[in-house]
Amino acid sequence: MEALQKAYDLRAKKVNKIEKVKELKNPQEVYDKINEYAKGGYASIPDEDKKYFLKCFGIYDRPATPEKFMIKLRIPGGFLNSDQARVIGECAKEYGQDYIDLTTRQQCELRYLKIEDMPKLLERLKAVGIDAYQTGVDNIRSIMCDPLDDMSFDNVLASHKTLLKLQEKFLYSSEWISTLPRKFNTAISGSLSNRCNVYCHDTSFILAQKDGCYGYNMYLGGKVGVVGKNADIFLANEDEVIKAFESITDIFKRFGFRDNRNKNRLHFLIEAVGIEEIAHAIRENSGIDFARAGESMTQMYSNDASQGKVQLRDGSFAVHVVIPSGVFSGSGLIEVANLGERYGNKELRFDMEQSLYIMGVKDVNTMLQEEFFQKYKSLNTPYFNNLIACAGTVHCPFGVIENKNDAINMSKYLDEKVPLENGRVRMYWSACVKGCGIHGLGDIGFEGCKAKVDGENEGGVHIYLGGKLTSEGVEGRTVLKSAPLRYAQFYVESLMLEYKKHRGKSENFEKFSDRVLAQYTNANIGFTMKLGAYLRDKNVDIDFGFSPKVNTGKNEEFEVFELGRKLYYALSKKEPYSSYDRFTNTLKNEKLENIRDLVPNINENIAQMLDNILNTKEEKRAVVFSELIPFIELY
Repeated sequence: MEALQKAYDLRAKKVNKIEKVKELKNPQEVYDKINEYAKGGYASIPDEDKKYFLKCFGIYDRPATPEKFMIKLRIPGGFLNSDQARVIGECAKEYGQDYIDLTTRQQCELRYLKIEDMPKLLERLKAVGIDAYQTGVDNIRSIMCDPLDDMSFDNVLASHKTLLKLQEKFLYSSEWISTLPRKFNTAISGSLSNRCNVYCHDTSFILAQKDGCYGYNMYLGGKVGVVGKNADIFLANEDEVIKAFESITDIFKRFGFRDNRNKNRLHFLIEAVGIEEIAHAIRENSGIDFARAGESMTQMYSNDASQGKVQLRDGSFAVHVVIPSGVFSGSGLIEVANLGERYGNKELRFDMEQSLYIMGVKDVNTMLQEEFFQKYKSLNTPYFNNLIACAGTVHCPFGVIENKNDAINMSKYLDEKVPLENGRVRMYWSACVKGCGIHGLGDIGFEGCKAKVDGENEGGVHIYLGGKLTSEGVEGRTVLKSAPLRYAQFYVESLMLEYKKHRGKSENFEKFSDRVLAQYTNANIGFTMKLGAYLRDKNVDIDFGFSPKVNTGKNEEFEVFELGRKLYYALSKKEPYSSYDRFTNTLKNEKLENIRDLVPNINENIAQMLDNILNTKEEKRAVVFSELIPFIELY
C-alpha cells in the first residue's frame, strides 16, 4: 500500500474542478429535491445540479434539446422482465416522445424528458424495480454480464446472482454515491463466449479454470479501447469475488487520482504503480491471499446475432431482435414485452451491441410471423446484426458527427450495393475520440472527426480495421484518416466487394481480415478503398485488389509496384514488364496511348497515376501510396 500512497501523494497537490463541485453538497440532498424542482420548473435547478449532481442518479441535462433531460436506467446485466419492459415503454411514450436508446452497457436511456414529469416517471419505474441510481459520473456503474447467462450451453458458471450481490455492496449507499475519482465499470462472465466485451472494464471477472476447478480470473484497468491487465488473481467462489471487488473499489476510492480527469481512471493508477503492486494491495487490503491466476476461458466471440436465434439448455430459444444503432421506441419495447409473454418465459435481455433477446421461446417460427418481426425482418442482415453507434451530436455534447443515422445509412447502402446472404460484419461507430461506440474493437470501426472537402470542414470518420472481441481483444488499425462522411460508404463498399469476392464459404469478416487483409499495409488498404470508389465512379470496371494469393510482405513500395502492374494489365490485357525487376523503365508513352485506345473511357488521372508508378526513374525511389493520393483526391 506504500507505493499506492506515494503515487497518490505525487498527484494530490491539486484537484480538478469536479472534485471542488463535489464539496458543495451531499448528492442525496439533490435527489430529494426532485419534487421541488418539478414544481419550480427547469429554471429553479441550480447549475451545479444540472451539470453534475443529478447525473449521479442518471438524470442528464441535454443542452442539444433545451430544458429536456435524459435518464440512464440501471438494468443489471441487461436482465429485465416483461412487466419492467412494458413500464419503461409506457414511460417513454408518455413522457419522452416514444424514444428509447439501447446502450453498449446493456442499459436503456429515455430522452426528451421534462423535469416536471420526473417524479411521476421515477415512481412508475420504482414500482417495477427499476431506477437510475449511480448510473452517471463518478460512481460504480451498472455491472455487465453475459445476456445468456445461466441459460446458454456455453455458460459454465451462472454469474448474474453474483452480479446482484456485488451491486448490493455500493448501490444506494451514501458511502459510495459520487465518492470515486472517476467512473468505475465492472463486468463478470462465466461463459466461454464473450458477449459483454468482458475484458475492457475497470474490473473484470472472467471465467477461468485452475487445478480442475472453475472460477474467475481478475483483470484490471480496462476502458474504452483498452484491454485490462491480468492481475494474476484466481477467485475460486462467489465469496472471493465479492471480497476482491470490495478490495479494489476501496483501493480506487482511497488512492485513485483526482487531478486530471482525463487520467483519473483505474487504468492510470495501474500505470503509475504497476499491476503487480495493485494485485499485492488487493490481497493485503482484503486480508486474503488469493490464488494465482488460472487459465482464462472466455475466448470466443458469439455469433448468436448472425444466426437470429440460439438454442438454450432447456430446449427453448433466445431470439435476437436487431435494433439498428440502438434507436428504439417505447411502443417497440411494449410489443417486445407482449411477445415475451405470449411466446417466451417473460424474460428479456439487452446485449452489448444495442439489441436484445426474447428468452425462452419455443415456437420461434410462429413468433417470427408477428407484425413486429415483419417490420424488423429486413434488418436481419450482416450489416445490421452487429451494428453499434453511440449517441452522436443530437444527444451528446462531445459528438463530432450525428453518428446513429450515419451508421444506419451506411448499412442500408451496403445492403443494396453489396448484399450478403450470410457472414458477419461488426461495424462499430463512435461519434468522437472518446470511443463510446467501441469503434476500435469492431471488424470495421468508425471514429467521428472533421474532414475537409473543397477547403471546408465537414463531418468525417477515421476508419479502423481488424478489431477483435475474441480472446482478450485486439484494437483495430487505422486504414483511412479523415474520410468525409459523404464518401465513406463508397470506400467501405470497395472493401466489402473484396470480401464478397475472396472470402471462404460463410467466412465472417474477421476471419477474412486475418487471412487476407492482414498481409497488406494500412496504406495499401486505405488507398485501394479510395481507388476502388474512384474507378467505379468513372465507370472503369476492372477486377483488382486484395487476394489471398498475393503476398507483398507488407512492403509498401512493392505493393505500389504490384498495384500498377495489375491495373495496367486489367486495362490493356498486356503485361507491362518482361520480368519483375523492380521499377524498370520499360513502359513507353505510346503504350499509355495504347491503353486509351483499348479503354476509351479511361480517366486522365488514372493514366497519369500509372505513368507515375511504372515510369519512375531508376535513380529515384519508388512512389508510395501517399504520393498517389492526389490522383484520386478529386473524389
